Amino acid sequence: MAPTSTQQAPSSTRRRLILTVMCVGMFLVQLDVTIVNVALPRIGSGLGTGLAGQQWVVDGYAVVLASLLLAGGTFGDRYGHKRVVLAGLGLFGVASLVCGVAPDVGVLVAARAVQGAGAALLLPGTLAVVTRAYPDRAEQAHAVGVWAGVSALALPAGPLIGGALVSGFGWRTVFLINLPIIAVAIPATIRLVEDSVAQNARRLDVPGMALATVTLAATVYAVIASGHGGSPAPVWIAAAIAVAALLGFLVQERRARDPLLPLGLLRTPAFAGANLVAAAMNLVGIGIVFVATLYLQTVQHHAAFVAGMMLLPLFVPLAALAPVTGRITGRYGPRPPITCGLLIGAAGSFALLGLAPDSSYVRLLPVLLGLGIGMGLLTAAVVSAAVRAAPPERAGLASGVNNTARQAAGALAIALYGAIAGSPSDGPAFTSGLHVIGLIGGITWLAALGLTWLTIPRRSD
Repeated sequence: MAPTSTQQAPSSTRRRLILTVMCVGMFLVQLDVTIVNVALPRIGSGLGTGLAGQQWVVDGYAVVLASLLLAGGTFGDRYGHKRVVLAGLGLFGVASLVCGVAPDVGVLVAARAVQGAGAALLLPGTLAVVTRAYPDRAEQAHAVGVWAGVSALALPAGPLIGGALVSGFGWRTVFLINLPIIAVAIPATIRLVEDSVAQNARRLDVPGMALATVTLAATVYAVIASGHGGSPAPVWIAAAIAVAALLGFLVQERRARDPLLPLGLLRTPAFAGANLVAAAMNLVGIGIVFVATLYLQTVQHHAAFVAGMMLLPLFVPLAALAPVTGRITGRYGPRPPITCGLLIGAAGSFALLGLAPDSSYVRLLPVLLGLGIGMGLLTAAVVSAAVRAAPPERAGLASGVNNTARQAAGALAIALYGAIAGSPSDGPAFTSGLHVIGLIGGITWLAALGLTWLTIPRRSD
């Protein structure tokens, strides 16, 4: 969609500054996915909350981000991407401050949800600003690569930065560290970025947004509640709400003039398959990151910074392999890297079966390396497969749907894997839960491999 007014491309210096500021915004979005994991045990003890509360600290962010992600791009088209980026930074900053001073877990989870709303504006908004600043196709491709690379670097940086902050200054600093960064990013965005509003922007599907959020939130609540005993009534009520909201969402998307999720896309086997594989990737990967962090800190009593360092064999390959996978996919198509990634990741998941409460780090290393390499090979390939399966004019929407599928599966993973593993304070029982998780994860990725070969064509197809 063309902007309402034509503007000259910014100077090269200005473009580089714009790219830097937008990368900062995206870095924050990704950083807060991983930085909070190493803080969870300290948050639990500091606020007097158990595993369910810790799960919601992660999922409060993930549920809202996944639910509003598709709408974030539409907001930018209708109201201007500069305004949306500024709104995202503002929301993220205010929510980070509230997270840092939260007196109880309820306030913290609510603030994390607001952070998720800010992230849902920043993720598509920063990319739109970057692509507009670089109208030349070759320069644009390079700039987007830098944006994606900085995003990938946030994954290994999260455990390191988070571990250092938690060990040295307490868990609240993992949220307060965002404030000085945002304090620089907001005036820089105001000064550097020129606003634009797209012509014929899609209407906001407000009912679809609301129903998607209720569906995911109720599902996550039902899974978390089912894993912690008590009366089954809230679980069944939440499950009924989730089903009703999902049915309402499907009806709304069929009727909406500008649906949040055009259901016709899902009838394309390659598109549906690519997104299901992407969901399986995050369901296993994000879930194991969550329980592995609890295992290292609560079961094995490692300090937060040490636990963060131990997680690097997972996050470094995930970040480093992303550009390599992009080149492999461009040459051979998405099926080969997806196949290799799923096989290696499944082996890593099955390696959880050999873990004990007192296992050495050498026993955990195959799990981390297998998942890191597997997800590193998968991430760019599943996005490419989804985009290739959609009509060219819907490439942006296809990428957004794929990202939403991954974020939603990550939110469900925290709930599901936490429910299966149980409380980490009971080391042997928790480790037995890890064995079940390893089996489920390996089978899930092998099933995704079969789905890949059934739905995602070879490059020559």
